[in-house]
Amino acid sequence: VQLQASGGGSVQPGGSLRLSCVVSGFIFDDYAIGWFRQAPGKEREGVSSIRSSDGDVSYANSVKGRFTVSRDTAKKSVYLLQMNNLKPEDAAIYYCAARLPGYEDPSYYLRPETMENWGKGTLVTVSS
Repeated sequence: VQLQASGGGSVQPGGSLRLSCVVSGFIFDDYAIGWFRQAPGKEREGVSSIRSSDGDVSYANSVKGRFTVSRDTAKKSVYLLQMNNLKPEDAAIYYCAARLPGYEDPSYYLRPETMENWGKGTLVTVSS
């Protein structure tokens, strides 16, 4: 399984970015994707998750109402994280990760230790 995140950049507070994660290597279309971030000196934290089979999603409280996770309807192997109204505290390296799902609630996949496969990160900077 391989994952590759892209789309990071530098924006001003209140701005928007859309991150993409390309996933490959799963035999069946039944897995969970998680978006995580890690700021300097801080632990990696879960931002959002989505389950491929039913589209169930979950969000960290800090990003609810501002971030939206989705699957590209045209390119089924691409997962998107739309980030609006970005704040300085959103600045971090963002990673996408994946695992085979069980019967867990999607919020389970916000825990970094639950993920089995990780991609390289993409840097998001938010400053004026």
